[in-house]
Amino acid sequence: MAKSKPKARNRSVILNRRARYDYILGEETTAGLALNGKQVRAARDGRVQLKGSYVTVRAGELWLNNASWTLKVNEPNRNENVVSTEPVKLLVTKKQLHQLEQARRDGNTIAALRLNTAGRLLKLVIATGKGKKKYDKRETIKRRESAREAARSMKR
Repeated sequence: MAKSKPKARNRSVILNRRARYDYILGEETTAGLALNGKQVRAARDGRVQLKGSYVTVRAGELWLNNASWTLKVNEPNRNENVVSTEPVKLLVTKKQLHQLEQARRDGNTIAALRLNTAGRLLKLVIATGKGKKKYDKRETIKRRESAREAARSMKR
């Protein structure tokens, strides 16, 4: 009996942990994605990287930029992966689009926080945020370390 291949971990949420470190985040919005079949398969298999991704507004549409999708090539005699970083169109209501455009005009960045793949539909959670300065990032690290130390001492 031949051994079966281990199945890929089916993660229901793909996180961008770096966004909380780089930005002081505001309100969150959920957006749909206009994807092709290979991108959907990559997202369901957890082969998406949101680190460094951001959202822009172009011609009255939202676009997710700089997200990495590891796509499988379905050709005979080729069993390899291709990394795609092309922009992906986001689907939001007009009201949400106007709010995000206004936040963009106010100097905020729109960052991708997480990609939910649990249900039938794929949804991207985005948030407006103000970029942190270096001293803000150091303060975040200090706070995290002190919380970790407190948890360790409580555990003992």
